[in-house]
This record gives sequence, structure tokens and C-alpha cells, in this order.
Amino acid sequence: MAGKTNLRLKLNPRLRRKLRSFISNRRASISLYLFSALFLMCILAEFIANDRPFLVRYDEKFFFPVFNEYLETDFGGDFEFPVEYHDPFVQELITEKGWMIWPPVRFRYDTIDYALEVPAPAPPSRVHWLGTDDGGHDVVALVIYGLRVSVIFGITLTVISSFVGICAGAIQGYFGGLIDIVFQRFIEMWSSLPALYLIIILTSIFNPTFGLLLIVLLLFRWLSLVGVVRAEFLRVRNFEFVKAARALGVRNATIIFRHILPNAMVSTFTFLPFILSGSIVALTSLDFLGLGLPPGSPSLGRLLAQGKANLQAPWLGITSFVVLSVMLSLLIFIGEGVRDAFDPRRNG
Repeated sequence: MAGKTNLRLKLNPRLRRKLRSFISNRRASISLYLFSALFLMCILAEFIANDRPFLVRYDEKFFFPVFNEYLETDFGGDFEFPVEYHDPFVQELITEKGWMIWPPVRFRYDTIDYALEVPAPAPPSRVHWLGTDDGGHDVVALVIYGLRVSVIFGITLTVISSFVGICAGAIQGYFGGLIDIVFQRFIEMWSSLPALYLIIILTSIFNPTFGLLLIVLLLFRWLSLVGVVRAEFLRVRNFEFVKAARALGVRNATIIFRHILPNAMVSTFTFLPFILSGSIVALTSLDFLGLGLPPGSPSLGRLLAQGKANLQAPWLGITSFVVLSVMLSLLIFIGEGVRDAFDPRRNG
């Protein structure tokens, strides 16, 4: 109770009112819970979809294959090779002197099922709930690991690009004058560059990686918040409290980050879920075009491309479409809830 009381005291009354408004928006709050559950599931992907059991008891000893690599000799085998837990011989060795607990899906995104009874892509079955792709990889595992990569990439790109965009917009709006004019001309020239062509050129020269794609998309994504923050700073910089702070000799950095930026963040927060969804779509689009992550990486865009290339396997296209639609819809609903909660016309 003391912790709850302290939290209530620390929260600004206006912020509490906005939080209550967001929670009262049933669609937005449910979307936030569902998206959080999906993200948590993706973070724990190794415990949900893995080709290794996460707990093995053998000869009165416990082993954790999810965290450690073991050899066949550790379980009574003859060869000092990494254990292939799907091998019936290895399973028989373990069950003779113990047991093992498997995750719900017994495949990773890069596990090839050589025991398929039909040619890949295999249709949904009791073993592969959503079937396999044309390489024999389990679609459920691809979706879980692909979601994790997409969401982490989107969150990272959103946080970094928002930070850069907020700083650029704050400098423009606060100082104005020549700095604002020069910055605006630079933004106009920079935004006119063909981003897709630049990505094609860079991926043809360098091996595309998570970091390279993040840097390339960051070069253009930071522009999304500059205009909003700049407009808010241009509006607030001539208010009386800002003039009073300048007259008292308060440093510009203090005025920007302590007095003006909190006002600008109200409008900025409403754009973050939409920027996140746009970042996820950007990575998915690049993977779909073959310009994204390296081959073999878990990717929703590559799964969507496989659905396009294998029309005789409709479960591939339907699965990737449904997953992307649900995830992006949740983000849009969250963004609408945040926008309504921070709307001064509704909450003051």
C-alpha cells in the first residue's frame, strides 16, 4: 500500500488523468495487453519453440540443453558430437535412465525436419501446427522468432530515431532564425533522396546485417518527428515562463529539456506507436524484396515471400498475412488510445 501511495504522489494529476483515460479505452488497453503478451512470448522463444528439451534428467543428473551444449557421450553415446535430440537413438539412450521435457514446439526457426512424410512445404499437421515452408522449417517457430526480430528491430529503430528527431526539432524550434532556415533546407534535400535506391546500393556492396539495416533506415526515419517537435518549440519559446527563465540566466539546455520538452512530448507520444508499426513494416518489406536480413534469418517478410512463391501452400501466405495484420492492428489501436488520452480537447 505504501508503494502505491508513493506512486500516486509522484504522478502528476494531469498524467494520472491521461492514464485513466487510456485504461478506460477498452480497445486500446486490451491491445496493449495482447501486444505485451506477444512480445513476452517472443522474448521466451527458446522455451516455446526449440529443437532441444529445456530440461533433461539422466542418470540422476539434471541437464539444461537450452543453455548448454552437450555431447552424446554425456548421455551414454559413443561419439563426442553435439547431441541431436530428435534422433530416436539418442531419445532411447536418455529414456533408459531418465526423462526429458520438451517445449510445446519441438523445432527452432532453422531446424529442418528430415522426417516429413510429404514433400516440403508440408501442410499443417499434429507435428507442424501451421505446416512447414519449402525448406522444411516449422512455420510456428518461424513466426515466433520472426516476430521477435521484427519487434526488437522496430523498437530499437523507433527509440533511436525518435531521440535524434526530437533533438533536431528542439534545436530548430528553440533557436530559430538562421539555424532553423539552414536545418530546414538540409531536411528538404535529405528527405528527397531515394531511400530504397540507397538501400539497394548499400546491400549490393555490403552484406546486409541487423546493424547495417538499422543504420540505413535510421538515416531517414529520424525525420518523422522533427516537424512536430519543431512546431511545438516555435510555439512555446515565446511564452512568459521561457522569457522569465532566460532573464534569470537559466542555461539553454535546461530550458529546452526541463521546461519546453515536456510540453512537446505530449504530441510526440501519440506518434510513437505509428512509428513503431512503420519500422516493422519497413523491415518486413525489405525482407520480402530480398534486401533485408541475411538468408537463414527468421523473418516475417521472407515467410510472406515464400507464400507468394508457393501458391500451392496457402498456409504460408495466410499465416504471415494474419500475423502481420494482427500485430500492426494492435499497434494502431494502442496509438489511437494514446492519441485520445493526450488530446487536450478531451482531457484538458
